[in-house]
Amino acid sequence: MRILHLDSGRHWRGGQRQVFLLAAAQRERGYEPLVVAAPESPLAGRLKTQGIACAAVAMRADFDLLAMRRVRRIVSRWRPDLVHAHDARAHAIALGALLGSHVPLLVTRRVPFVPKGRFKYGSRVAHFIAISHAVGAALQRGGVSADRFTVVYSGVPAPSVGAPRDWRHEAGWPADTLTCGVVGAMTAEKGVARLQEIAEHVAPSLRDRLRLVLLGGTAVGADSFGGIAAYRAGFVDAIHNAMAGLDMLWHPSGAEGLGTAVIDAMALGVPPVAFATGGLAELVESGRSGLLAPAGDVRAFAHEVERLATDDALRMALADGGRARAAQFSVERMAGGASAVYEMVLARATATERAP
Repeated sequence: MRILHLDSGRHWRGGQRQVFLLAAAQRERGYEPLVVAAPESPLAGRLKTQGIACAAVAMRADFDLLAMRRVRRIVSRWRPDLVHAHDARAHAIALGALLGSHVPLLVTRRVPFVPKGRFKYGSRVAHFIAISHAVGAALQRGGVSADRFTVVYSGVPAPSVGAPRDWRHEAGWPADTLTCGVVGAMTAEKGVARLQEIAEHVAPSLRDRLRLVLLGGTAVGADSFGGIAAYRAGFVDAIHNAMAGLDMLWHPSGAEGLGTAVIDAMALGVPPVAFATGGLAELVESGRSGLLAPAGDVRAFAHEVERLATDDALRMALADGGRARAAQFSVERMAGGASAVYEMVLARATATERAP
């Protein structure tokens, strides 16, 4: 089976990681994936190091005519069995590139926002993959019927850790402090803007014992949030080693399709605290594999942080429960779910062609 993947991302984020993992798993299954990615992007670089076929196409806007023409040429020459778009821009470009073509188009939806646009979400898309039931519910609210999407949870590889990073030593913090990690793009939509408010609601007597480590973004150096000392580590490639050195994960995102950073943390035995929003409410079993606060309630989030920071037995129990929960979100399961959708889409396309 030949699968043409499209991803327009110019940075390394959760979506690009999922494309990379899926393409690698498909090659192991005997498929033939080809990934169209942004030139000089981290995704393109990682694909090349693994020997996975990649074509560079700059996708500058949703309806970039030049990008559409280039993708159309790739489709004509390479003749894929189906095209799989992985983000909103790639989705739009695929629609233009496939005008007049009968190649099935599959689109992965990763955000829990209600989609807009009849053209983009019309019948030309053979099927959608939603990375959580929350994302699927948003698709339905946008007019996509339940029989047009399948939930396939994102997957992460089993963590491989050489030596956990010692953040206390690196940042010069006391040995008895607890390190609280924040992982991902350091943007407002990922909840970074809430860190100050969350920290301010943590009991003053506990703030001196907590330290924040921000893994992601471009800034590097010492910082502070609401009286809690912090260290910005910038982009970290060996993310498992970095996360393994944490005592807990803060995931303050207010709208998350699923949250693969949370899966990574749980797999490493690092208990997460998150808001019960989007796919996070499906991912984290509150009290068993992590702690959830009501969506947007920073005071409740701070309270859960306090519980975790002051109860060693709870941290140990959640660490064990998290490892078991994370094992259910494997790359193999994600790739198998995608394959099942591919086969369904191709079977429907064949049946349509044979129909009188």
